[in-house]
Amino acid sequence: MDTLLRGGRVIDPKTETDQVADLLITDGRVAAIGDGLTAPDHADVVDAAGLIVGPGFVDLHSHVHSIAGQRLQAMDGVTTALDLEAGLMPIAEALARAAADGRPLNYGFSASWSQARAYAHLDRVPVADFTASMDLLAKPDWQRSSSPAERRRWLGLLEDELGAGALGIGVLMGYAPRSDPDEYLELSRLAAAAHAPTFTHVRELIEADPRTPIDGSEELVRAAAETGAAMHHCHVNSTSLRHVDRVLALLDRSRAAGSRVTVEAYPYGAGSTAIGAFFLASEKLPGLGITPSSLVLVETGERIVDEARLREVRATDPGATCIVTFLDEADPFDRAHLHRALAYPDSIVASDAMPVSWTGPDGATVHEQREWPLPAGGHTHPRTAGTFAKSLRLMVLDSGTWSWTEAFRRCSYLPARVLDEVSTGMRAKGHLTVGADADIVVIDPAMLTDRATYTHPTRPSRGVRQLYVHGTPVVHAGEIVIDALPGRAVRGDA
Repeated sequence: MDTLLRGGRVIDPKTETDQVADLLITDGRVAAIGDGLTAPDHADVVDAAGLIVGPGFVDLHSHVHSIAGQRLQAMDGVTTALDLEAGLMPIAEALARAAADGRPLNYGFSASWSQARAYAHLDRVPVADFTASMDLLAKPDWQRSSSPAERRRWLGLLEDELGAGALGIGVLMGYAPRSDPDEYLELSRLAAAAHAPTFTHVRELIEADPRTPIDGSEELVRAAAETGAAMHHCHVNSTSLRHVDRVLALLDRSRAAGSRVTVEAYPYGAGSTAIGAFFLASEKLPGLGITPSSLVLVETGERIVDEARLREVRATDPGATCIVTFLDEADPFDRAHLHRALAYPDSIVASDAMPVSWTGPDGATVHEQREWPLPAGGHTHPRTAGTFAKSLRLMVLDSGTWSWTEAFRRCSYLPARVLDEVSTGMRAKGHLTVGADADIVVIDPAMLTDRATYTHPTRPSRGVRQLYVHGTPVVHAGEIVIDALPGRAVRGDA
Protein backbone atom coordinates (compact mmCIF):
# COMPACT_ATOMS: atom_id res chain seq x y z
CA MET A 1 0.00 0.00 0.00
CA ASP A 2 1.20 3.50 -0.80
CA THR A 3 1.67 5.74 2.23
CA LEU A 4 1.70 9.53 2.56
CA LEU A 5 3.37 10.90 5.68
CA ARG A 6 1.76 14.31 6.01
CA GLY A 7 3.51 17.36 7.46
CA GLY A 8 6.38 15.77 9.38
CA ARG A 9 9.82 17.23 10.02
CA VAL A 10 11.69 15.34 7.30
CA ILE A 11 15.42 14.97 7.92
CA ASP A 12 17.80 13.58 5.30
CA PRO A 13 21.42 13.23 6.49
CA LYS A 14 22.70 12.74 2.93
CA THR A 15 21.60 16.17 1.72
CA GLU A 16 21.62 17.68 5.23
CA THR A 17 18.06 18.92 4.74
CA ASP A 18 15.68 19.48 7.65
CA GLN A 19 12.24 20.62 6.50
CA VAL A 20 8.56 20.31 7.25
CA ALA A 21 7.17 18.42 4.28
CA ASP A 22 5.08 15.50 3.05
CA LEU A 23 6.76 12.24 2.09
CA LEU A 24 5.19 9.75 -0.29
CA ILE A 25 6.07 6.04 -0.23
CA THR A 26 5.27 4.08 -3.40
CA ASP A 27 6.26 0.49 -4.19
CA GLY A 28 8.62 0.34 -1.21
CA ARG A 29 10.59 3.45 -2.14
CA VAL A 30 10.59 7.16 -1.42
CA ALA A 31 8.59 8.54 -4.35
CA ALA A 32 8.35 12.26 -3.53
CA ILE A 33 9.07 14.83 -0.83
CA GLY A 34 7.43 18.25 -0.84
CA ASP A 35 4.60 20.47 0.26
CA GLY A 36 0.98 19.58 -0.40
CA LEU A 37 1.57 16.22 -2.03
CA THR A 38 -1.57 14.48 -3.26
CA ALA A 39 -2.27 11.06 -1.80
CA PRO A 40 -2.90 8.37 -4.43
CA ASP A 41 -6.18 6.49 -4.32
CA HIS A 42 -6.32 3.99 -1.44
CA ALA A 43 -3.08 5.34 0.07
CA ASP A 44 -2.66 5.26 3.83
CA VAL A 45 -2.35 8.88 5.01
CA VAL A 46 -0.48 9.33 8.31
CA ASP A 47 -0.51 12.65 10.14
CA ALA A 48 3.16 13.28 11.02
CA ALA A 49 2.77 16.85 12.26
CA GLY A 50 5.11 17.46 15.18
CA LEU A 51 6.97 14.21 14.47
CA ILE A 52 10.44 13.60 13.03
CA VAL A 53 10.69 11.55 9.84
CA GLY A 54 14.09 10.09 9.00
CA PRO A 55 15.85 7.08 7.49
CA GLY A 56 15.57 3.97 9.66
CA PHE A 57 18.60 3.09 11.74
CA VAL A 58 21.17 0.69 10.29
CA ASP A 59 22.70 -1.47 13.03
CA LEU A 60 26.04 -2.93 11.92
CA HIS A 61 26.43 -4.99 15.08
CA SER A 62 23.37 -7.02 16.06
CA HIS A 63 23.47 -10.62 17.27
CA VAL A 64 19.66 -10.77 17.26
CA HIS A 65 18.45 -13.54 14.95
CA SER A 66 14.83 -13.90 16.04
CA ILE A 67 11.51 -12.23 15.40
CA ALA A 68 11.20 -11.37 19.10
CA GLY A 69 14.59 -9.67 19.21
CA GLN A 70 14.05 -7.82 15.96
CA ARG A 71 10.73 -6.48 17.23
CA LEU A 72 12.57 -4.96 20.19
CA GLN A 73 15.01 -3.37 17.76
CA ALA A 74 12.13 -2.12 15.60
CA MET A 75 10.69 -0.29 18.61
CA ASP A 76 14.16 1.29 18.95
CA GLY A 77 14.03 2.64 15.37
CA VAL A 78 16.13 -0.02 13.60
CA THR A 79 15.15 -1.08 10.07
CA THR A 80 18.30 -3.06 9.14
CA ALA A 81 20.02 -5.34 11.72
CA LEU A 82 23.30 -6.91 10.57
CA ASP A 83 25.58 -9.36 12.39
CA LEU A 84 28.99 -8.22 11.17
CA GLU A 85 31.35 -8.48 14.17
CA ALA A 86 30.90 -12.23 14.66
CA GLY A 87 29.12 -13.24 11.46
CA LEU A 88 27.61 -16.62 10.75
CA MET A 89 28.80 -19.52 8.65
CA PRO A 90 27.82 -20.96 6.22
CA ILE A 91 26.42 -17.67 4.94
CA ALA A 92 24.00 -19.41 2.54
CA GLU A 93 22.47 -21.36 5.43
CA ALA A 94 22.22 -18.26 7.63
CA LEU A 95 20.41 -16.31 4.91
CA ALA A 96 18.12 -19.24 4.07
CA ARG A 97 17.13 -19.76 7.72
CA ALA A 98 16.21 -16.10 8.16
CA ALA A 99 14.23 -16.06 4.93
CA ALA A 100 12.32 -19.23 5.86
CA ASP A 101 11.38 -17.94 9.33
CA GLY A 102 10.66 -14.38 8.17
CA ARG A 103 12.09 -11.23 9.72
CA PRO A 104 10.55 -7.85 10.59
CA LEU A 105 13.83 -6.11 9.69
CA ASN A 106 16.42 -6.40 6.94
CA TYR A 107 19.24 -8.81 7.83
CA GLY A 108 22.70 -9.87 6.69
CA PHE A 109 25.93 -11.40 7.93
CA SER A 110 29.69 -11.24 7.58
CA ALA A 111 31.94 -14.22 6.96
CA SER A 112 32.88 -15.64 10.35
CA TRP A 113 36.65 -15.72 10.96
CA SER A 114 36.24 -17.65 14.22
CA GLN A 115 34.07 -20.37 12.69
CA ALA A 116 36.36 -20.65 9.67
CA ARG A 117 39.37 -21.10 11.97
CA ALA A 118 37.50 -23.67 14.07
CA TYR A 119 36.81 -25.65 10.91
CA ALA A 120 40.43 -25.38 9.77
CA HIS A 121 41.89 -26.27 13.17
CA LEU A 122 39.34 -28.73 14.54
CA ASP A 123 37.28 -29.93 11.56
CA ARG A 124 34.36 -28.45 13.48
CA VAL A 125 31.55 -28.21 10.94
CA PRO A 126 30.12 -24.67 11.15
CA VAL A 127 26.48 -24.18 12.11
CA ALA A 128 24.69 -20.94 11.25
CA ASP A 129 23.56 -20.40 14.82
CA PHE A 130 24.75 -17.75 17.28
CA THR A 131 24.51 -20.10 20.28
CA ALA A 132 27.04 -22.39 18.60
CA SER A 133 29.27 -19.37 18.04
CA MET A 134 29.07 -18.44 21.73
CA ASP A 135 30.02 -21.98 22.75
CA LEU A 136 33.03 -21.74 20.46
CA LEU A 137 34.44 -18.71 22.26
CA ALA A 138 35.69 -20.75 25.19
CA LYS A 139 37.39 -23.49 23.12
CA PRO A 140 41.13 -22.74 23.04
CA ASP A 141 42.25 -24.93 20.12
CA TRP A 142 40.91 -22.60 17.42
CA GLN A 143 42.44 -19.58 19.17
CA ARG A 144 46.10 -20.52 18.69
CA SER A 145 48.19 -19.44 15.72
CA SER A 146 47.47 -21.39 12.56
CA SER A 147 49.89 -23.60 10.70
CA PRO A 148 50.50 -22.57 7.06
CA ALA A 149 48.07 -25.27 5.87
CA GLU A 150 45.41 -24.22 8.39
CA ARG A 151 45.81 -20.59 7.40
CA ARG A 152 45.35 -21.39 3.72
CA ARG A 153 42.27 -23.42 4.60
CA TRP A 154 40.44 -20.76 6.59
CA LEU A 155 41.42 -17.97 4.20
CA GLY A 156 39.92 -20.05 1.40
CA LEU A 157 36.73 -20.56 3.39
CA LEU A 158 36.40 -16.82 4.00
CA GLU A 159 36.94 -16.09 0.33
CA ASP A 160 34.18 -18.57 -0.54
CA GLU A 161 31.83 -16.95 1.97
CA LEU A 162 32.45 -13.51 0.46
CA GLY A 163 31.51 -14.97 -2.91
CA ALA A 164 28.31 -16.37 -1.40
CA GLY A 165 26.99 -13.03 -0.15
CA ALA A 166 28.84 -12.20 3.08
CA LEU A 167 29.08 -8.47 3.84
CA GLY A 168 32.76 -8.53 4.78
CA ILE A 169 34.74 -10.49 7.37
CA GLY A 170 33.87 -10.54 11.07
CA VAL A 171 36.99 -10.93 13.24
CA LEU A 172 36.70 -11.86 16.92
CA MET A 173 40.39 -11.20 17.53
CA GLY A 174 39.69 -10.35 21.17
CA TYR A 175 38.84 -14.02 21.72
CA ALA A 176 42.08 -15.29 20.16
CA PRO A 177 44.51 -12.56 21.26
CA ARG A 178 47.64 -14.71 21.25
CA SER A 179 47.35 -15.61 17.57
CA ASP A 180 50.05 -14.48 15.14
CA PRO A 181 49.52 -10.84 14.05
CA ASP A 182 50.71 -11.76 10.55
CA GLU A 183 47.47 -13.72 10.13
CA TYR A 184 45.46 -10.51 10.57
CA LEU A 185 47.51 -8.79 7.88
CA GLU A 186 46.89 -11.65 5.48
CA LEU A 187 43.18 -11.61 6.24
CA SER A 188 43.14 -7.86 5.61
CA ARG A 189 44.85 -8.33 2.23
CA LEU A 190 42.11 -10.79 1.29
CA ALA A 191 39.44 -8.26 2.34
CA ALA A 192 41.09 -5.47 0.36
CA ALA A 193 41.30 -7.61 -2.78
CA ALA A 194 37.61 -8.53 -2.42
CA HIS A 195 36.59 -4.88 -1.78
CA ALA A 196 35.03 -6.03 1.48
CA PRO A 197 35.32 -4.41 4.92
CA THR A 198 36.48 -6.13 8.09
CA PHE A 199 34.65 -5.79 11.41
CA THR A 200 37.02 -6.40 14.30
CA HIS A 201 36.62 -6.94 18.01
CA VAL A 202 40.24 -5.98 18.62
CA ARG A 203 42.60 -7.96 20.79
CA GLU A 204 43.43 -6.53 24.21
CA LEU A 205 45.17 -3.19 24.58
CA ILE A 206 48.74 -2.94 25.76
CA GLU A 207 47.49 -1.27 28.97
CA ALA A 208 45.34 -4.31 29.78
CA ASP A 209 48.16 -6.81 29.24
CA PRO A 210 51.70 -5.77 28.23
CA ARG A 211 52.30 -9.36 27.05
CA THR A 212 49.88 -9.03 24.14
CA PRO A 213 51.65 -9.68 20.80
CA ILE A 214 50.42 -6.27 19.57
CA ASP A 215 48.12 -3.62 20.95
CA GLY A 216 44.64 -4.35 19.55
CA SER A 217 43.85 -0.91 18.16
CA GLU A 218 47.42 -0.47 16.86
CA GLU A 219 47.00 -3.75 15.00
CA LEU A 220 43.86 -2.53 13.27
CA VAL A 221 45.33 0.77 12.08
CA ARG A 222 48.54 -0.96 10.97
CA ALA A 223 46.54 -3.39 8.83
CA ALA A 224 44.51 -0.53 7.36
CA ALA A 225 47.69 1.35 6.43
CA GLU A 226 49.58 -1.63 5.02
CA THR A 227 46.78 -3.29 3.06
CA GLY A 228 44.35 -0.51 2.15
CA ALA A 229 41.44 -2.54 3.51
CA ALA A 230 38.40 -0.83 5.03
CA MET A 231 38.69 -1.62 8.75
CA HIS A 232 35.81 -1.15 11.18
CA HIS A 233 36.67 -0.94 14.91
CA CYS A 234 33.80 -2.51 16.86
CA HIS A 235 32.48 -1.12 20.17
CA VAL A 236 35.42 1.14 20.97
CA ASN A 237 33.77 1.96 24.30
CA SER A 238 34.01 -1.59 25.65
CA THR A 239 37.42 -2.56 24.26
CA SER A 240 39.13 0.73 25.19
CA LEU A 241 37.59 1.24 28.65
CA ARG A 242 39.34 4.16 30.39
CA HIS A 243 41.97 4.32 27.63
CA VAL A 244 39.47 5.50 25.03
CA ASP A 245 41.16 8.90 24.58
CA ARG A 246 44.43 7.24 23.60
CA VAL A 247 42.64 4.93 21.17
CA LEU A 248 40.57 7.70 19.59
CA ALA A 249 43.71 9.80 19.09
CA LEU A 250 45.30 6.81 17.35
CA LEU A 251 42.29 6.49 15.05
CA ASP A 252 42.50 10.22 14.34
CA ARG A 253 46.09 9.87 13.13
CA SER A 254 45.22 6.84 11.02
CA ARG A 255 42.30 8.57 9.32
CA ALA A 256 44.32 11.75 8.77
CA ALA A 257 46.93 9.64 6.98
CA GLY A 258 44.27 8.37 4.59
CA SER A 259 43.44 4.97 6.04
CA ARG A 260 39.89 3.68 5.75
CA VAL A 261 39.07 3.25 9.43
CA THR A 262 35.58 3.54 10.90
CA VAL A 263 34.48 3.13 14.51
CA GLU A 264 31.34 2.38 16.50
CA ALA A 265 30.17 2.79 20.11
CA TYR A 266 27.15 2.09 22.28
CA PRO A 267 25.95 4.05 25.35
CA TYR A 268 26.22 1.47 28.13
CA GLY A 269 28.85 0.90 30.79
CA ALA A 270 28.40 -2.88 30.66
CA GLY A 271 28.99 -5.35 27.87
CA SER A 272 27.88 -8.93 27.32
CA THR A 273 29.66 -12.05 26.13
CA ALA A 274 30.31 -15.71 26.93
CA ILE A 275 31.74 -16.13 30.41
CA GLY A 276 34.39 -18.47 29.00
CA ALA A 277 35.93 -15.69 26.89
CA PHE A 278 39.73 -15.46 27.03
CA PHE A 279 39.71 -11.99 28.57
CA LEU A 280 37.38 -12.97 31.43
CA ALA A 281 39.81 -15.42 33.03
CA SER A 282 40.32 -14.40 36.66
CA GLU A 283 43.96 -13.44 36.11
CA LYS A 284 42.94 -11.10 33.26
CA LEU A 285 40.35 -9.08 35.18
CA PRO A 286 42.76 -6.69 36.98
CA GLY A 287 44.00 -5.48 33.61
CA LEU A 288 40.42 -4.52 32.78
CA GLY A 289 39.94 -2.79 36.11
CA ILE A 290 37.18 -5.18 37.19
CA THR A 291 36.62 -8.07 39.64
CA PRO A 292 34.58 -11.28 39.47
CA SER A 293 31.64 -9.42 41.04
CA SER A 294 31.52 -7.26 37.88
CA LEU A 295 30.09 -10.33 36.09
CA VAL A 296 26.42 -11.37 36.24
CA LEU A 297 25.01 -14.46 34.49
CA VAL A 298 22.18 -13.37 32.19
CA GLU A 299 19.93 -16.41 32.48
CA THR A 300 20.01 -16.81 36.26
CA GLY A 301 20.92 -13.32 37.49
CA GLU A 302 23.75 -14.76 39.57
CA ARG A 303 26.51 -12.30 40.39
CA ILE A 304 29.89 -14.07 40.46
CA VAL A 305 31.11 -13.80 44.05
CA ASP A 306 34.79 -14.67 43.74
CA GLU A 307 37.55 -16.19 41.61
CA ALA A 308 36.71 -19.74 42.66
CA ARG A 309 33.14 -19.42 41.42
CA LEU A 310 34.33 -17.76 38.22
CA ARG A 311 36.68 -20.66 37.48
CA GLU A 312 33.87 -23.12 38.22
CA VAL A 313 31.37 -21.49 35.84
CA ARG A 314 33.98 -21.08 33.10
CA ALA A 315 34.75 -24.80 33.38
CA THR A 316 31.17 -26.10 33.55
CA ASP A 317 29.25 -23.66 31.30
CA PRO A 318 31.74 -21.58 29.31
CA GLY A 319 29.16 -20.51 26.73
CA ALA A 320 26.85 -18.95 29.34
CA THR A 321 26.09 -15.32 28.54
CA CYS A 322 27.08 -12.79 31.17
CA ILE A 323 26.84 -9.03 31.71
CA VAL A 324 30.25 -7.42 32.32
CA THR A 325 30.27 -4.00 33.99
CA PHE A 326 33.41 -2.17 32.88
CA LEU A 327 32.40 1.48 33.41
CA ASP A 328 30.14 2.88 36.13
CA GLU A 329 27.49 5.02 34.45
CA ALA A 330 26.71 6.65 37.81
CA ASP A 331 30.31 7.92 38.03
CA PRO A 332 30.79 11.23 36.14
CA PHE A 333 34.37 10.24 35.23
CA ASP A 334 33.32 6.95 33.65
CA ARG A 335 30.24 8.50 32.08
CA ALA A 336 32.48 11.06 30.36
CA HIS A 337 34.45 8.23 28.72
CA LEU A 338 31.22 6.87 27.22
CA HIS A 339 30.22 10.33 26.05
CA ARG A 340 33.54 10.90 24.29
CA ALA A 341 33.26 7.55 22.48
CA LEU A 342 29.84 8.56 21.13
CA ALA A 343 30.81 12.20 20.44
CA TYR A 344 33.97 11.28 18.50
CA PRO A 345 33.66 12.63 14.93
CA ASP A 346 31.88 10.11 12.67
CA SER A 347 31.50 7.56 15.47
CA ILE A 348 28.66 5.22 14.43
CA VAL A 349 25.99 4.01 16.84
CA ALA A 350 25.82 0.20 16.91
CA SER A 351 24.06 -1.88 19.53
CA ASP A 352 25.89 -5.20 19.94
CA ALA A 353 22.34 -6.48 20.56
CA MET A 354 22.27 -9.91 22.18
CA PRO A 355 19.83 -12.81 21.71
CA VAL A 356 16.66 -12.76 23.79
CA SER A 357 15.79 -15.93 25.68
CA TRP A 358 13.29 -17.25 28.20
CA THR A 359 13.40 -20.19 30.60
CA GLY A 360 10.62 -22.60 29.70
CA PRO A 361 8.47 -24.53 32.23
CA ASP A 362 10.72 -27.56 31.76
CA GLY A 363 13.85 -25.51 32.41
CA ALA A 364 14.86 -25.46 28.74
CA THR A 365 15.95 -22.21 27.11
CA VAL A 366 13.48 -20.72 24.62
CA HIS A 367 14.90 -18.35 21.99
CA GLU A 368 11.76 -17.30 20.13
CA GLN A 369 8.43 -15.77 21.10
CA ARG A 370 5.97 -14.58 18.47
CA GLU A 371 3.47 -13.01 20.80
CA TRP A 372 3.53 -9.28 21.48
CA PRO A 373 3.99 -7.73 23.96
CA LEU A 374 6.78 -10.14 24.82
CA PRO A 375 6.13 -12.40 27.80
CA ALA A 376 7.76 -11.47 31.08
CA GLY A 377 11.08 -12.94 32.13
CA GLY A 378 13.09 -12.41 28.94
CA HIS A 379 16.86 -12.43 29.30
CA THR A 380 19.18 -10.18 27.29
CA HIS A 381 21.29 -7.03 27.59
CA PRO A 382 19.30 -3.76 27.69
CA ARG A 383 21.26 -2.54 24.66
CA THR A 384 19.15 -4.96 22.58
CA ALA A 385 16.05 -2.88 23.22
CA GLY A 386 17.41 0.56 23.97
CA THR A 387 20.70 1.48 22.27
CA PHE A 388 19.39 3.95 19.71
CA ALA A 389 16.77 5.64 21.88
CA LYS A 390 19.32 5.98 24.68
CA SER A 391 21.93 7.42 22.31
CA LEU A 392 19.42 9.99 21.03
CA ARG A 393 18.28 10.80 24.56
CA LEU A 394 21.84 11.38 25.77
CA MET A 395 23.34 13.06 22.72
CA VAL A 396 20.39 15.04 21.29
CA LEU A 397 17.75 15.60 23.96
CA ASP A 398 19.86 15.83 27.14
CA SER A 399 23.19 17.30 26.05
CA GLY A 400 22.55 18.84 22.64
CA THR A 401 25.83 17.36 21.44
CA TRP A 402 24.19 16.22 18.20
CA SER A 403 21.59 17.91 16.07
CA TRP A 404 18.84 15.66 14.73
CA THR A 405 20.56 15.70 11.34
CA GLU A 406 23.82 14.57 12.96
CA ALA A 407 21.96 11.86 14.87
CA PHE A 408 20.56 10.39 11.66
CA ARG A 409 23.99 10.67 10.06
CA ARG A 410 25.49 8.49 12.81
CA CYS A 411 22.58 6.06 13.22
CA SER A 412 21.53 5.66 9.56
CA TYR A 413 23.72 7.28 6.91
CA LEU A 414 27.28 6.48 8.04
CA PRO A 415 26.65 2.81 8.89
CA ALA A 416 25.05 2.24 5.50
CA ARG A 417 28.04 3.86 3.77
CA VAL A 418 30.44 1.38 5.42
CA LEU A 419 28.86 -1.25 3.14
CA ASP A 420 28.53 0.69 -0.12
CA GLU A 421 31.53 -0.96 -1.75
CA VAL A 422 30.63 -4.52 -0.84
CA SER A 423 26.85 -4.30 -1.37
CA THR A 424 25.18 -2.16 -4.02
CA GLY A 425 21.89 -2.88 -2.25
CA MET A 426 22.98 -0.75 0.70
CA ARG A 427 23.35 2.37 -1.44
CA ALA A 428 19.60 2.98 -1.28
CA LYS A 429 19.58 2.88 2.53
CA GLY A 430 20.41 5.39 5.25
CA HIS A 431 18.97 8.43 3.46
CA LEU A 432 15.68 9.88 2.21
CA THR A 433 16.40 11.02 -1.32
CA VAL A 434 13.82 10.18 -3.99
CA GLY A 435 14.31 6.56 -5.03
CA ALA A 436 15.76 5.47 -1.69
CA ASP A 437 14.41 2.35 0.00
CA ALA A 438 11.43 3.25 2.18
CA ASP A 439 13.13 2.10 5.39
CA ILE A 440 11.80 4.96 7.49
CA VAL A 441 11.36 5.80 11.16
CA VAL A 442 8.87 8.35 12.50
CA ILE A 443 9.75 9.61 16.00
CA ASP A 444 7.85 11.62 18.58
CA PRO A 445 10.72 13.60 20.16
CA ALA A 446 8.59 14.53 23.17
CA MET A 447 8.07 10.85 24.01
CA LEU A 448 11.40 9.34 22.95
CA THR A 449 13.24 7.40 25.64
CA ASP A 450 14.80 4.04 26.35
CA ARG A 451 13.08 1.88 28.97
CA ALA A 452 15.20 -1.28 29.14
CA THR A 453 17.27 -1.81 32.27
CA TYR A 454 19.60 -4.56 33.47
CA THR A 455 16.76 -5.81 35.67
CA HIS A 456 14.08 -5.47 32.97
CA PRO A 457 16.04 -5.74 29.71
CA THR A 458 13.13 -6.41 27.33
CA ARG A 459 11.17 -3.23 27.97
CA PRO A 460 10.80 -1.67 24.51
CA SER A 461 11.81 1.90 23.83
CA ARG A 462 9.12 4.55 23.60
CA GLY A 463 8.70 7.26 20.98
CA VAL A 464 8.91 5.39 17.68
CA ARG A 465 5.44 6.04 16.24
CA GLN A 466 5.87 4.49 12.80
CA LEU A 467 8.52 2.23 11.30
CA TYR A 468 8.52 1.13 7.67
CA VAL A 469 10.69 -1.57 6.09
CA HIS A 470 10.50 -1.41 2.29
CA GLY A 471 7.33 0.63 2.77
CA THR A 472 5.56 -1.96 4.94
CA PRO A 473 4.64 -0.77 8.45
CA VAL A 474 6.35 -2.82 11.17
CA VAL A 475 5.41 -0.32 13.88
CA HIS A 476 2.12 1.58 13.56
CA ALA A 477 0.89 4.17 16.07
CA GLY A 478 3.59 3.06 18.49
CA GLU A 479 2.73 -0.64 18.40
CA ILE A 480 4.22 -3.65 16.63
CA VAL A 481 2.29 -4.87 13.59
CA ILE A 482 2.12 -8.56 14.45
CA ASP A 483 1.89 -10.04 10.96
CA ALA A 484 4.54 -7.77 9.38
CA LEU A 485 7.66 -9.66 8.27
CA PRO A 486 8.94 -7.56 5.35
CA GLY A 487 12.66 -7.86 6.13
CA ARG A 488 14.91 -8.80 3.22
CA ALA A 489 18.43 -10.14 2.99
CA VAL A 490 21.25 -7.67 2.45
CA ARG A 491 23.87 -9.52 0.40
CA GLY A 492 27.38 -8.79 -0.63
CA ASP A 493 27.98 -8.52 -4.37
CA ALA A 494 29.45 -11.79 -5.53
